[in-house]
Amino acid sequence: MATIADVAKAAGVSSSTVSYVLSGKRPISLATRHRVEKAIRDLGFSPHAGARALASSRTNVLGLVVPLRALEANVAIVMEVVSGVITRARDFDHDVLVLTQDDVNGVQRLANGSMVDALILMDIETLDPRLPVLAGLRQPSVLIGVPSDPHGLSCVDLDFAAAGRLAVRHLVDHGHRSIALLGAPSAALARSANYAVRIVDGFRSQAGPAGVRHTVVPTEATYPGAEAAVERAFAELDDLTALVVHNEAALPGVLAALARSNRSVPGDVSVLAVAPSSLAEHLALPLSAIDVPAEEIGRTAVEMTIERLDQKKAAETRLLSPAFIERGSCAAPA
Repeated sequence: MATIADVAKAAGVSSSTVSYVLSGKRPISLATRHRVEKAIRDLGFSPHAGARALASSRTNVLGLVVPLRALEANVAIVMEVVSGVITRARDFDHDVLVLTQDDVNGVQRLANGSMVDALILMDIETLDPRLPVLAGLRQPSVLIGVPSDPHGLSCVDLDFAAAGRLAVRHLVDHGHRSIALLGAPSAALARSANYAVRIVDGFRSQAGPAGVRHTVVPTEATYPGAEAAVERAFAELDDLTALVVHNEAALPGVLAALARSNRSVPGDVSVLAVAPSSLAEHLALPLSAIDVPAEEIGRTAVEMTIERLDQKKAAETRLLSPAFIERGSCAAPA
């Protein structure tokens, strides 16, 4: 038996557009309406049952939970994710309701109010206290981030562990044998923010077996914080030749600190950013980068959400493979 998803695919529209044609809730252009009606006839779909089912329970609103703490050091990347969510949701004729409260009660209230069809949660911790609540909700949910146990949960993110391994491999291939990871702020590491923990795990798992001297330094998103992190890294590794910076807000401060200490890039030290490629490209000194595709992550989260709503797709984890962009800041040590 044909489904609304089948009709949408045949007509080249979203499932929500089909629902609007069936229910009359929103105006649809004549050309689009004709395509949908033709697909309904060709597939033998029963429109009245589909219209009743959708009209009775759908709001065409997605709830996006963006805790304010996520903005403390990562405003640029968080807003790229949010932009990806909002623009992709419009492709499916959905609006987005943003919630900035980060506790369990906020998530419960948003779901119980029947304001949204599904939830997308950002800034996931390895043992996130919000996760047990999701199992009892009638709405499906998608996490941007991967907790320690993702079983039964829908998750999407960059594979940060793979990014950590790739960073070490690339620098080792360029001749580096002493590498520091300037990572997330200490607060993010203390609460086990999943992205911060996973890249550290990947970095260490590659550096140790490779015989690379290495250290991990929490880095605050301020110029003094970045300078302190750079000084600590060189104090812990007196033969340090490369920095991996996984803190996009600290990148300008790291470059400024190196310049003040008369260390040139890449002549004296290589710098590899784990950050959105566009950000790494437009610094005072363009940096080689492992791209964090923030907008793509947001778009993918919406696609997974719609699949769960329209196709009742089972929970899954999608980790996006890291991509390397070379801009010459990782040259071999002299």
